[in-house]
Amino acid sequence: MSATKDPAEIRRGAGAAARPPKGKAPRGRLGWLVVGLALVLCGVGAYVVSTAYDEPNAFGVLGANLPVNDGARNPLDISATNSPGLVRNPVDPANLVVVSKIDSPRYSCGVSVSFDGGGRWTQTAIPVPPGVTGPCYAPDAVFGADGTLHLSFVTLKGRANSPDAVFITMSRDGGKTLAAPRRTPLGARAFHTRLTADPKTPGRIYFTWVAASELGLYRFAEPGNPIRAIRSDDGGRNWTKPSQVSSSSRLRAIAPSAVVGPDGALNVLYLDLGDDELDYAGGHAGRSGRAYAGEWQLVLARSRDRGATWRESPVGPIKPAQRFIVFTPPFPSLAVDQRDGKLYAGFTDKRAGDADISLWSLEPDAERWNGPVRVNDTRRGDGTAQYQPRFSVAPSGRLDVVYYDRRGDRTNVLNEVSFQTSFDGGRTFRPHARLSDKAFSSRIGFGADRGMADLGGRLGLVSDDRRALAVWTDTRGGTRASAKQDIARGLVAFNDPARLSDSSKTLLRVAALALVLLGLAVAVGLGLRGRRS
Repeated sequence: MSATKDPAEIRRGAGAAARPPKGKAPRGRLGWLVVGLALVLCGVGAYVVSTAYDEPNAFGVLGANLPVNDGARNPLDISATNSPGLVRNPVDPANLVVVSKIDSPRYSCGVSVSFDGGGRWTQTAIPVPPGVTGPCYAPDAVFGADGTLHLSFVTLKGRANSPDAVFITMSRDGGKTLAAPRRTPLGARAFHTRLTADPKTPGRIYFTWVAASELGLYRFAEPGNPIRAIRSDDGGRNWTKPSQVSSSSRLRAIAPSAVVGPDGALNVLYLDLGDDELDYAGGHAGRSGRAYAGEWQLVLARSRDRGATWRESPVGPIKPAQRFIVFTPPFPSLAVDQRDGKLYAGFTDKRAGDADISLWSLEPDAERWNGPVRVNDTRRGDGTAQYQPRFSVAPSGRLDVVYYDRRGDRTNVLNEVSFQTSFDGGRTFRPHARLSDKAFSSRIGFGADRGMADLGGRLGLVSDDRRALAVWTDTRGGTRASAKQDIARGLVAFNDPARLSDSSKTLLRVAALALVLLGLAVAVGLGLRGRRS
């Protein structure tokens, strides 16, 4: 027979059994603690995600280089194809067009078209204008605001192959076919012809060019050949009277590069060679050697009344890095941020002892240029050349640049193509990426027998928020004897997710803060409850 327990002992025993062992939290409280910590971590993670949209991520080169012109894959084709211009259709961004001049074995023009963002290219022939027997040369192209392609070219005439006339044609199918060319009012001896379009006004296009008088071998016979501009508001059927872009005091102005800003202002960047008769007047007789020892000036002319009147804005002095034939000079690069009109001007500059890339920038409505900024990330005075830059601004404002780069060859002969980018308006640039997958000689091409192989006056570059695509003159398929040059393509991709709007980022950060506060409240509440117990 068992003894009967006291009711008080039973209550004490039940209470002891209900309490957990000393030092251990109840399962329910532990679960809430985990929930609180999870809320804090989720809040921190949400904030980190929101800041990832503030700055673009890393970039990298995608795949191998691809040829643009058909002859690049044909060893029997020894054409010297160079000086590519690259344009993108604003209505269909996958539609790209490359134009290039061909120097040998005969003067000609190249037109390459892509409809898949530069993966595959087809060639389009330029119709021959009636009655014209001379070759096509120096093409340029631009897409209008409505997606119409406008393409210009020069026809050559005589034993000296001087410009005889300038024609313009158009395409409404992205460059698959070209309409019958129309003769423009530029006339004979129009050099350095360039097209540009108003990005907001369909049909509005501009021509800029150097209007030369007498010519000589490798030279303009006399100074005072002005840069001029004309405008068409109907796609090239009718034109305004020419206006003079360069100041009359600048007697050796060449190589105009034009862009139209978001406000409709026409901006023309050009080189003033100053007293340089070595290049302007052909004092070098078409042969290589030391560059002009003086200075050139980089100059911007701006028209806010659609090309009627002009105001000059000196950019900065340039220390020349190379000789050139004045008929086919290197062109400075001009780019505009279409969000606010900020301008970027760049060129090759030897002020540090060897050829570098110099960049200037002009804020909207400012009078004075900022710079120069040395773009290339090589050691100063390392004896290698970085030259002929091409700048491009993505819709987000990111500034990209490609250029020829000889840093990998201490003999300063083999070219690579380098890519750099800036996320702070051109103040600093990320380290370079090698865009060309094989080095190639800078001494292959038309004029190599005189030591002045012509790679052309420009490279091509277009940028959007996710990618940048560049084209350049490549000699990997040629030799000094063949002079073969081709157009190669390289692609850069940015690991940059679609951007959030400012309001979306604010909401995400408010939610992140709320999660952190809620998690802390749960954790603190459990702590206070534990003390009371």
